[in-house]
This record gives sequence, C-alpha cells and structure tokens, in this order.
Amino acid sequence: MPKAPAIDQQRLLDLQAIDTRLAQLAHRRRTLPEQVELDGLEKERRRSADMLIAARTLVSDVERLVAKAEGDVAQVRDRADRNTKRLQSGGVSAKDAAALEHELESLGRRQGVLEDEELVVMERLEQVQFAAAELTTTDSELAEQIADVTGRRDAALAAIAGEETATLARRQAIVMGIDDALVALYEKVRAPRSGVGAAMLRARRCEGCHLDLNASDISTIRSAPSDEIVFCEECGRILVRTDQSGL
Repeated sequence: MPKAPAIDQQRLLDLQAIDTRLAQLAHRRRTLPEQVELDGLEKERRRSADMLIAARTLVSDVERLVAKAEGDVAQVRDRADRNTKRLQSGGVSAKDAAALEHELESLGRRQGVLEDEELVVMERLEQVQFAAAELTTTDSELAEQIADVTGRRDAALAAIAGEETATLARRQAIVMGIDDALVALYEKVRAPRSGVGAAMLRARRCEGCHLDLNASDISTIRSAPSDEIVFCEECGRILVRTDQSGL
C-alpha cells in the first residue's frame, strides 16, 4: 500500500476544498445567469433586426407605390388643365370643344379613382412607417438592455477570475507542503471521480460517496498505520483519517 505522512494526507482535505471551489467557480462561469439573459436578449434582437429590415423594405416598397400614385394623379390633372385652357382659349372648333369636354369628364372620373388609390397607399405607408418606427424603438431598447447585461456579465466574470487567481495561489502554497508522490496519486484518483480525489472519513462514513463503511472495512482501516494511504472500497477515493473518523 502507498504511504505518506498523516499530516500530508490531512493536507489533502485542504487541497480538495480548494479544487472543489475551483470547480464551483468554473461551473458558475459556465452557467452565469447574466450570460443566459444575454443570450436570450441577443436572440431576441436578431429576430427584431430581421423584422426591422423587412419593415424598412416594405416602407421603401410602399413609398414607391405612393410616388407612382402621385405621378398618375399629376399626369391626369395636367392633362385636364391643358384641355381646360384650350377650351377657355376659344380657339377650337365646336367639334373639338365637344371632344375636349368629353375627355374632361373622363379625366375627372379617372382622377377620382386615382386619388382614391393614392389615399389607400398613403394610409398604407403611414401604417408601415409606424410599424418600422416601433421596431426601431424596440431595437434601441434591446441594445440598451444588452449593454447593461453585458456590463453585469463582464463584472461577474471579472469577480470569478479574481477569486480563481487567489484560489490558485492558495492551491500552489498547499501543494508545496505535500509530498509530490501523494499529490500525483490524488490527481490520478480524482480525475475520473468528478474532481474529488480525497474525502474525510467522518464517523465511519466516507464523505466522498456518503456511504457508511462496513465493520470489516473499519477494522482494516483501524489497523492500518497512520502513514498508510487507505481508500474507500465503495468509491475508490483516498480516505483521510482524522480525530473525527470514529475509529
């Protein structure tokens, strides 16, 4: 069985506590609520941006329809003005005057239809412009929210990084006080065991798997020298004996 001074074995508990805290910090970084909130806001803004592009495109399309409707009305109005001036000039024959009057009547009806169509597209333009304006406001609000959450996320990450730096420094100090072979064994044991390589034997229970040891295991551990490294038969972790072990 591998051996290490009992004091070094007990220092493993301090090292394990440090590694557990580092794992907690890493988990916190991966699951930051600010990051989750930020991801949701960015997704919402991408969707809003697509809608805004579509709305602005629609505004441009309707603006062209309005311009065309205005042009059609202006064309008919100009033609009617020219015919009216010809009639008022008195320089046309009776036959031409009758034709001009007939055309003026047709132009009047046509102008009425075109002006109704112009009114419809102008109302449509007002609607799509309003929708685009609302989406623009939404986009600005989302941008402000994203900036706020990004700031809070970055602050949280900075706090985590700061604590990690301090924790790693404490880890290095602890490792320097433990036998290298024992540290290597600890690292080997904890790698496949969710990062927990050493656990206290407290009141005859392994705090790694939280199972009570049977009488045979307790007897074996009780008879083992203090410098002998013992393992939990259930989870395979290093069992650290203290005055709380109940042996």
